[in-house]
Amino acid sequence: MLISKQELCQLIPHDGAMCLLDGVEHWDDEGICCWSESHLDQGNPLRGLNGLPALHALEYGAQAMAVHGGLLAQKRGEQRLPDGYLVAIRNARFYAEFLDASSTKLQVEARRLLAESGNIIYSIDVSAAGESIAQARATVMQQTEAKQ
Repeated sequence: MLISKQELCQLIPHDGAMCLLDGVEHWDDEGICCWSESHLDQGNPLRGLNGLPALHALEYGAQAMAVHGGLLAQKRGEQRLPDGYLVAIRNARFYAEFLDASSTKLQVEARRLLAESGNIIYSIDVSAAGESIAQARATVMQQTEAKQ
């Protein structure tokens, strides 16, 4: 299933240049594979003087997680995904210094490892041309409505 940039930007809390993903290659109940070429854009809002640090691969992964959650919410017939907060990044590993060192598109994968009581843990992997750039485990906590 291919999803356009316009569609996926409606699933995350970012828009404009901060919507870093360009499309979805495929997704299922357990994970998603997105792609992006925004790392090559000189106007990328995360770019520094020397380029786009690989640390920002975590934001690409977090956006893939949000798109996946939004697609799952739509599948359940919900209007939108409840708000959530990125509360932890664990086991982060970086295999390159800069995302824009690769001139090929990025592949951004997020695989759901656990979803329980509003806590969701994903593994994320950002790669280019089959070579991993960054990997991590990320935890999101969904905001719950206060009981009256």
